[in-house]
Amino acid sequence: MYQSKSFIPTLKEEPAEAQIPSHRLMLRAGLVRQVAAGVFSWLPLGFRVLKKIINLLREEIDAIGGQEFFLPALNPVEIWEQTGRAEAMGDVMFHIKNREGLVLAPTHEEIITYHARQHVKSYRDMPQIWYQVQTKFRNEPRPKSGVIRGRQFYMKDSYSLDENFDGLDISYQKHFEAYKRIFDRCHIKYFVVGASSGAMGGRQSQEFMVESESGEDTCAVSDSGYAANIEVASSALEPAKRLADNPEIEKFATPNAKTINDLIEQFGIPEERCAKSVVYMADDSPVLIFMRGNDELNESKLSGVLGTNNFRPAESIELVKYTGADHGSIGPINLKTKFKLIADNLLENANGLVSGANIDGFHYKNIDFSRDCSIDEFHDLRTVHAGEPCPVNGSPIRVAKAIELGHIFKLGTKYSEALGAKFLDANGKENPIVMGSYGIGVERIMACFIEQNHDESGVIWRQPISPFDVHIIPLGLNKSAEVGEIADKIYKDMSDSGFEVLYDDRNESPGVKFNDADLIGIPYQIIVGMKNIKNGNIEIKSRDSGERDIVPIDAIADYFK
Repeated sequence: MYQSKSFIPTLKEEPAEAQIPSHRLMLRAGLVRQVAAGVFSWLPLGFRVLKKIINLLREEIDAIGGQEFFLPALNPVEIWEQTGRAEAMGDVMFHIKNREGLVLAPTHEEIITYHARQHVKSYRDMPQIWYQVQTKFRNEPRPKSGVIRGRQFYMKDSYSLDENFDGLDISYQKHFEAYKRIFDRCHIKYFVVGASSGAMGGRQSQEFMVESESGEDTCAVSDSGYAANIEVASSALEPAKRLADNPEIEKFATPNAKTINDLIEQFGIPEERCAKSVVYMADDSPVLIFMRGNDELNESKLSGVLGTNNFRPAESIELVKYTGADHGSIGPINLKTKFKLIADNLLENANGLVSGANIDGFHYKNIDFSRDCSIDEFHDLRTVHAGEPCPVNGSPIRVAKAIELGHIFKLGTKYSEALGAKFLDANGKENPIVMGSYGIGVERIMACFIEQNHDESGVIWRQPISPFDVHIIPLGLNKSAEVGEIADKIYKDMSDSGFEVLYDDRNESPGVKFNDADLIGIPYQIIVGMKNIKNGNIEIKSRDSGERDIVPIDAIADYFK
């Protein structure tokens, strides 16, 4: 018999960080307890939900041919060094100081590839889908939002192994469809966005997102169905039109103009004719980047253009060394040193531009990017803003915060080449295995469900992830032995019929029991009180709708069927 006081450790005061609905309710309802920043204990009620989510994940990944592994959380750092991710992860990866050479795995691409190298030798051994549900460790510098961004967490991560990219496309689509089924079964409203692969690498990735003010990601969405993470989102803004009047360049003094706004305010220059310049050091080599006006450089897009995550803004001493000027006076003409120049697409073929003269306190006007300088490449480098036209049909973009539920990647051969995981094709030629990676944050499913399924009283659980099916609430146990006997019989009958039952046998007032029942949020409450027992009935309340039915005691099983 479940004793509900084990499941309802109600908090009198909540930690200051309990600010988002899911985290606050998870604490109040006794699902989790925090033991350190980003580290939580799962209490019995919460752990029941977690196990149900994990079983649901297993069902769907098994259904697409997945084989379950259980990989070690402790990894030799040498494997991570071979792929370059030990350095790329930086301080996010936990290193074991008293056991040098070991790290706590933040993900398992390296270990999967290590095993693939041992076991996959021929094209006949593929396709494969390998997966696990395992604890991950990431040393988040600022853990927040409860279990949504923690340092220790569960993840379902699966990996596909194929002989070519056509096979990868099939495996990727299988996961895409499986993820939709998973989130649909969990009753979560979500949307899918194009995303940056980041440190994972690869040729394509998508994220499954839940819109939430407490989200850590920002997405661009529109009514057309367009959706993308702000890291890769684009809009349909038109490039700067060429001016008919195209005079020669002219240098002019700008001693007090260090920013685009200074140029606009002091000299009346239209913002779209300002070519803002920024210098980045990429793998210790300078790159000069031009943006239109006050457009914000998107570093995720820049990473894809440069082909590296190892870049940073140049410092003043480097700016003077390579350009001849400091911040605010750098441009494409008369550079001290020749190096790579790239510009945003909105500046392609533009003229009538203003940019720095590479002499402190001076700018050039009337710059024609096609005539006066040599821009090596044009790319989409800017961060989109709300109200801009979407690239599908021009409808306005809305910028929204969101929580990432899952992320799927087409890795390609990045890891198999680095770790030597190769196979022989039908012609006997050796090739690297083509891989995909697919992750879901288990705790995030629970947190996102609660974000979307709660009211002022507490959580509103739905199957199949509710911790229990029904919640028996006997009233006045200390006043009537008959109430206890009827409640005990209902508990046994329901349990014998295969229902999962929570039984609140505490000697508490009806008000306390009702409040706790609504806080916990089991789908149905079976209320056993003398008022109805006298007539051979009990009361059943739906937590979701609040509707109440009076049901004969001997017809309860039929009611739930």
